[in-house]
Amino acid sequence: MRMWWLITTLVITSFFSNFPAYAYDNNPLQDICVAVKDSQASVFVNGKICKDPKLATADDFFASGLNVSGNAVPLVGITVTFVDVNKMPGLNTLGMSIARFDLEPQSIAPLHLHPRASALITVLEGTLYAGFLALDPTNFFKSRLFSKILNPGDAFVLPQGLIHFQYNVGNKKATYLFFFNSQNPGIVMIPRSIFASEPPVPDDILAKGFQLSTTQIAEIRKKFS
Repeated sequence: MRMWWLITTLVITSFFSNFPAYAYDNNPLQDICVAVKDSQASVFVNGKICKDPKLATADDFFASGLNVSGNAVPLVGITVTFVDVNKMPGLNTLGMSIARFDLEPQSIAPLHLHPRASALITVLEGTLYAGFLALDPTNFFKSRLFSKILNPGDAFVLPQGLIHFQYNVGNKKATYLFFFNSQNPGIVMIPRSIFASEPPVPDDILAKGFQLSTTQIAEIRKKFS
């Protein structure tokens, strides 16, 4: 019986290992697929419907604005300028996007993850402490922190789906670029997704999960409501 289970396990493992793992958007099926703004599209995919390639222009593949600070994120001390398919329609199906972040001194981009993209940080100005958490292969209940102090010209990669952060440890604004290998990387803000969900996760579940009292959970929830 044990030998039968061993053989079965090996066959299943071999079967799944033959499938390629893609950590980026699927390859496009045509040279260009300029996005059409169609809010009435009945089916959402990680991409938009295409305009006729004969109607594409150079402007579809152009965007400006990365030279200035973008929109402020409330209560965080960070501004974001994002160039995605909505700002540059020619990015559609190409599997990439870019964002500029300006982080105030001693401010932090909270713990978060991008479910559909890896990201490459490149620092332009300031001093940034960046890191991500990966599962410790020797202990399922622990994680490993990979982190670096980044200065202008430094780069650091954040693997897809892993929790990460950026902290401005300098005394002036830090400016950095995020290169995503997805046109729709998505973002999950870890504290808010847990403590500010709708409907809320019951306090007793959070209390057991974090080994805290329900009173402590209620206090934490207030901070993210």
